[in-house]
Amino acid sequence: MKPGYHEIYSRYRDNIARGLLKPGDKVPAIRVLAEELKVARKTVETAYAILIGGYLVSQGARGTRVNPELRLPARRAPAQQPTGALPASLISQRERAGFLRPGIPALDGFPYKKWLLLAGQATRAMREEEMLNPPVLGWYPLREAIARYLNISRGVSCSPEQVLITSGYSGSLRLILDTLAGRSDKVLFEDPGYFMGQQLLKRIVPRLHAVPVDRSGIDTEYLLRNHRDARFAIVTPSHQSPLAVTLSLPRKQQLLDWASRHEAWIVEDDYDGEFHYTRKVLPSLKSLDQHDRVIFMGTFSKTIMPSLRMGYIVMPASTVEAFTDCADIVASGQPVLTQKILTAFLNEGHFFRHLKKMRALYQTRRDWMIAALQEVYGDLFFTEQNDGGMHIVAFLAKGSCDREIARCWQAQQLQVNALSEWYQGSGKRYGLVMGYNNVRTYQEALDLLERPKRQTLELLS
Repeated sequence: MKPGYHEIYSRYRDNIARGLLKPGDKVPAIRVLAEELKVARKTVETAYAILIGGYLVSQGARGTRVNPELRLPARRAPAQQPTGALPASLISQRERAGFLRPGIPALDGFPYKKWLLLAGQATRAMREEEMLNPPVLGWYPLREAIARYLNISRGVSCSPEQVLITSGYSGSLRLILDTLAGRSDKVLFEDPGYFMGQQLLKRIVPRLHAVPVDRSGIDTEYLLRNHRDARFAIVTPSHQSPLAVTLSLPRKQQLLDWASRHEAWIVEDDYDGEFHYTRKVLPSLKSLDQHDRVIFMGTFSKTIMPSLRMGYIVMPASTVEAFTDCADIVASGQPVLTQKILTAFLNEGHFFRHLKKMRALYQTRRDWMIAALQEVYGDLFFTEQNDGGMHIVAFLAKGSCDREIARCWQAQQLQVNALSEWYQGSGKRYGLVMGYNNVRTYQEALDLLERPKRQTLELLS
């Protein structure tokens, strides 16, 4: 559901009242926020019109900002000080160079010069106390920036104190389970599900169970019939990995009801929720959570660069103390310098602008890849329409030899994955999981797909 002007107004009012947005902070331009939320500009204009004169002020070329003269009640200082420290073979394939790797952002579209400028500013501004161990929960200004972003763009109501900075997907998942899971707890994962996540969980979770996914997302009826006693469900509701379907609203409600009734936890992996290509906004599952049973996790690997190694967890309020205690033992915090650069990238509006640019670029490149598949292979592959994401699945129209085809493509430096390898149980579908973000022209898409054509046709004959 798209937010109306009243909801946008309420989000800003609440963020300002809670101190997430401070007097003088810049807010996105009307057209930028309208594009981000996939609403009409008039909707944002109406919300801003209500806010201006009280909460916001328009400063012409300097943009719209939180009213510098606004006087708000002093907020209680957080227990952790921002700059202090609390007391005391698939990996090689993932790193290998190649085309069509899923999950890799468009490296040619990244604003390197701006990032380098911010990096230089952050380096020159380093203080002596920032050379000590980094804060285990993360640099506080970055936690504030992420909380603001999630409140406005993903509808996740959270405070900076609930945001924990991690080293990315694996670091987030390990920390969640280290903090809240016992050895006997049953953990549910989607089938098919993210391959690297599946391999990680098999190593660290004694009682891991698979729940089938269909065109409406994870099968909640199956979950209730067979795993009502589970303690955790790890899901990708916005764009299921790898099938890219969206969890239906009835199933979202059913999943939330199950977690509430059984005091279970839902881990929402929002790995590419920013990339939606239609006028339909994909609300996060966490935005619908009335009982604080969803642990929201995201990463900047897909939106900025994988080498950043920066992710975050939104901790339910009741778990903050437990996460803090656990992180103090098993985590070491992320480099402060990197966090400062990322904070400036978020606060100065570059992140919003970058996402807007990438959405348009990815939609074009996805269309190129789908059209090129049809031109090169005809009806041998087919794709299913979805609202966004960073990869497509080229399903085999017949046959089940996707592993052999994937090896053939990989020999041509096309780093696709066999869909069947992402399944744990029966009911497998067959095809290739492929990225398209770094395909720079339609002709390049055609040329890449022509490389393994002869061998592929032989395998499918």
